[in-house]
Amino acid sequence: MNDEEKPERIKDDVRKSYARIAKGIQTSCCGPKQSCCSKRILAQDISKKIGYTNDELSCLPEGANLGLGCGNPVALASLNHGEVVLDLGSGAGIDCFLAARQVGPTGKVIGLDMTAEMVAKARDNARKGGFENIEFRLGDIENMPVEKDSVDVIISNCVINLVPDKTRAFAETYRVLKAGGRMMISDIVLTKELPVAIKESVEAYVGCLSGAVMKEEYLRLIKKAGFQEVQIQSEQPFPLDVMGNDPAANAIVETPKVSQSDLELAENAVISIKVSALK
Repeated sequence: MNDEEKPERIKDDVRKSYARIAKGIQTSCCGPKQSCCSKRILAQDISKKIGYTNDELSCLPEGANLGLGCGNPVALASLNHGEVVLDLGSGAGIDCFLAARQVGPTGKVIGLDMTAEMVAKARDNARKGGFENIEFRLGDIENMPVEKDSVDVIISNCVINLVPDKTRAFAETYRVLKAGGRMMISDIVLTKELPVAIKESVEAYVGCLSGAVMKEEYLRLIKKAGFQEVQIQSEQPFPLDVMGNDPAANAIVETPKVSQSDLELAENAVISIKVSALK
């Protein structure tokens, strides 16, 4: 596979993996090891650990929480009634549904996801929950089907790390935000280089370490896009037993499993951060 083919192969692998998650064929490879189970209670437990409250989780439509995130961006976004919110990589819709309640009937939430199966699942969840101020769109973060200067707030939860061209992703984020608009994202970054074995497995782009870059580089890319007041609101270690140990995922990408010793060598290299920025 040459360099030109690699980004499309990466996105194809990610799309296949998350399509299987949406269908319930594959379990999450983006959470603690015990999260790799389709039982709803485990997704609830994971979500509580990364910042969701019981009240938030109890108001979600059944099936909206897949335990795929690494934070709760809605909690720090300070959403107001009437605002237009865009969720990048919206999955089954968990953050969209929470945001929709905060912006109210005069506001609007747009969920964007590149996996058709996830969009279909999110739309079904919206119907079940009676949400009328949410629209789910099929599209690529690197080329968003969203008008320029049309969004007040952008949120995202453990998704930008999966995007091959992060420069393009943040440029698109900047493009669709209104002047004075704000961004609040939770994501995975690195504080030191990963072992070679993990880097090779990371190329498969199916787990939360998939496309993670160094923290300083991540912040630099946000600033390069034109954002101001780029700040890390919080950061915390991220569990490393997520990587390379899901048989269904490995069957898709045909990549060897990452050993426990590799994971131990990478201990403390991976963190979850919440970043805010303004246009």
